[in-house]
Amino acid sequence: MKILAICGSLRAASINAALLRTARRLAPPEIEVTLCSLLGELPLFNPDLEAALPASVALLHAQVAAADALLIASPEYAHGVTGVIKNMLDWLVSFEPFVNKPVAVLNASPRAHHADAALRETLKTMSAVIVETASISVPLLGSGIAEPAMASTPAIAQPLRDALAALRNALAPSPSISGTTFPVGPP
Repeated sequence: MKILAICGSLRAASINAALLRTARRLAPPEIEVTLCSLLGELPLFNPDLEAALPASVALLHAQVAAADALLIASPEYAHGVTGVIKNMLDWLVSFEPFVNKPVAVLNASPRAHHADAALRETLKTMSAVIVETASISVPLLGSGIAEPAMASTPAIAQPLRDALAALRNALAPSPSISGTTFPVGPP
């Protein structure tokens, strides 16, 4: 299973990026987590450029198409999603392989509920499938836990392992129904 991990922050010391790198370290052998490093290279979204995609956008499209699922962690800026994550999503709006793509949303600060809700709304509008059982809040902001200790801190490591397992299970074919099912939680 291939997961593309996307961070909505360009900060070198981003706790969201650290959370995604920790998820990559904790992933079992059957799950390959690749960190997307293109967001800072994407031009501002302009529909006029869609006829001849910039190289960075074409590469983003290729990475999203190759992924079985996406894992997104993004901070909250001024009660909303970051411009970086919104710009990336804008480049995916009319990209057919994004439709019905399973997505797990990680929130590194449970108090950042505005951005979490806005991100989920945008993803739903774009026809992504949010895998609720794999979407978690991990209280990292203000915890003082440095990245090297995250993988060995049970309050962080276990929820991440559970989220990865839930994402893997969401992609597993159902034995009673032909095709793939996605547990999306209560309606």
